[in-house]
Amino acid sequence: MEALTAMQPIIDAFTYLTDPTHWSGATGFPMRIAEHLGYTFLAVLCAVLIALPIGMYVGHTQRGASAVLAVSGALRALPALGLLTWLAISIPRGISWPIIPATIVLVLLAVAPLLAGVVAGFDSVSRDVVYSARAAGFSERQILRHVELPIAAPTILGGLRSCVVQVLATAVVVAYIGMGGLGRYLIDGLAVQDYARMVAGAIVVTLVALVMDLLLAAVQRWATPAGLRVKGNG
Repeated sequence: MEALTAMQPIIDAFTYLTDPTHWSGATGFPMRIAEHLGYTFLAVLCAVLIALPIGMYVGHTQRGASAVLAVSGALRALPALGLLTWLAISIPRGISWPIIPATIVLVLLAVAPLLAGVVAGFDSVSRDVVYSARAAGFSERQILRHVELPIAAPTILGGLRSCVVQVLATAVVVAYIGMGGLGRYLIDGLAVQDYARMVAGAIVVTLVALVMDLLLAAVQRWATPAGLRVKGNG
């Protein structure tokens, strides 16, 4: 009996998930998933535009890596909900009000693992390889594009993979300030004590994050040069 009681939320969530009415309309799972992915990809795109140039400069020049990694570590520790609440209160409301504080929070969270991944990727490139390319007459741009980036790409993609999964998991908080996404199931379910809706939303968030992680893992493996892949397996 106790086991059945413990499993009841899962059973109720499964019933909620298999109800066709929850898979159509503006509040159905497909629309909420699309909104959630939209918030995630916007934040990740902004993070790439910020972290990639900084990480490439730091990695190539070997300057400021300690400071960058320290900042990256500090960004990982940011309390997402607390920061979102503070920004939502501080930023004046307007046409684009909800998306601005939400994007700022998600971008800050996304930058940390991506920046660390880019710096770590460049750090994994043997200095002897760089010196040899330089001695062979390669320009700094050619070294960056044709030597360092191809070798660092798998590690950079690993940082991107961590970045995407972290943002996907954290983007549920944007529902707290009235936005959409899969976080609506948690916020709206909590408001009316509909625990089946909350568990169903949590399950879908987990599945979406898992699928994205598997897809990016495949891309990361594909981007790994054959020589490095064999070396890693050995």
